[in-house]
Amino acid sequence: MKEIVKKVLPLSLIVALRFFGLFIVLAVLSQYALQLPGGTAFLAGVAVGGYAFTQAVLQVPYGVLSDKIGRKKTILIGLLVFAAGSVICAVADNIYVLLLGRFLQGAGAIGSVVTAMIADYVREDERAHAMAVMGMVIALSFAAAMIIGPIIGGLYSVKALFWLTAILALLALGILFTAVPEPPKIVHHYSEEEAKIKHVFKDKDLVRMYITFLFHSSTMAIAFFLIPILMKQKFNMGPEHYWKVYLPAVIFGILSMGPAAVFGEKYHRGKEVFIVSILFIAASFALMGFSNSFLLFSVGAVFFFIGFNMFEPLLQSFVSKFAKVHQKGAALGVANTFAYIGIFLGGAIGGLLYQYGHEKAVAIFVLLVCVVWIYWIVGMRNPGVRANLFLDFDLYDKEKLPGLKVMEGVTDFYVNETEEIIVVKYDSEKLDEDTIKDFLRKES
Repeated sequence: MKEIVKKVLPLSLIVALRFFGLFIVLAVLSQYALQLPGGTAFLAGVAVGGYAFTQAVLQVPYGVLSDKIGRKKTILIGLLVFAAGSVICAVADNIYVLLLGRFLQGAGAIGSVVTAMIADYVREDERAHAMAVMGMVIALSFAAAMIIGPIIGGLYSVKALFWLTAILALLALGILFTAVPEPPKIVHHYSEEEAKIKHVFKDKDLVRMYITFLFHSSTMAIAFFLIPILMKQKFNMGPEHYWKVYLPAVIFGILSMGPAAVFGEKYHRGKEVFIVSILFIAASFALMGFSNSFLLFSVGAVFFFIGFNMFEPLLQSFVSKFAKVHQKGAALGVANTFAYIGIFLGGAIGGLLYQYGHEKAVAIFVLLVCVVWIYWIVGMRNPGVRANLFLDFDLYDKEKLPGLKVMEGVTDFYVNETEEIIVVKYDSEKLDEDTIKDFLRKES
């Protein structure tokens, strides 16, 4: 585990710093955007989720670019663009300049690139732990942002938060070039035709994960649009007091991640974890949308953070397990594209519904989404049936690998030249490991 942390921590810090910059304004942004010249509930919703529009457009290009020119160069480009967008948000004096800055922030779409780089560093059987480390670091940055953001925003201004975001992006660049090693050399056996982006849509379980990313992120955007507005307008709280709701919600959300990771990864109950998470999200919006009690509203906020965070240790891990090695950057790019489409749509739809129907209309919409979401998840297979083999060069012949393409049950295979191992992913319900070993074993 110590070695995994050593490999993953610098990249996790880069992602955490970037997400901290995004999270730190979420707790106060919708109310701030409403007060800017030209601000409406709909445009405030777009401001909350606007960065996600350009994220959605650029996630796949960034993922594919990282597969071609390298992960580190792609991350460099993304962080510089993100910093520039943060500066524009900081100097914005009306809602339209703020939206421009938010769109540019989103153009620094490096999430899938960093996740793919982490997947490059660690073995398949260690990936759950690696993703858990990244998820925990992001969760801590999220927790800090939820507490620090409202306090700084209340004492100084939201503009100060955007300046801080730009500085953190530059700090992430320093970590990238001082603490992140080059990834190992990976060799796969797929033709140019097989590597095209369309092939990441052929796996039904991958497609189910893409839609789950969409629903998960859309409910997040709606929640972060709705919660600050209700705290200000319904319960007369100033931004400097928002932490009283966010702090317990974040604590319970973080605590929920551990059991979710254990049941999802160790016991292969990811589908069941997802369904429980959705039920928490549904209950949260029912409480926030239909109750006039501050206590019940606060419980609803806690429920949302629990449901939302239970997904976090599993989403990226499951996509990287379902995807083939030459598709990891592209598949994670597609998944994050769906996530950012969800954020943009969630913010825009949440703002539009609130503008004409207030919180009850928003809650009804989310409840309907949750019904569809559960139906979608029920058909997904747990990735635990996809087992992995790690075979040493000394005993097994990598020249025989192309023959695995016609073996039913083999889902992926590749060679890690740096660690001198052959990696085979297969469906344990269709194939046993001895068959694969016998096929690849060197002749004595």
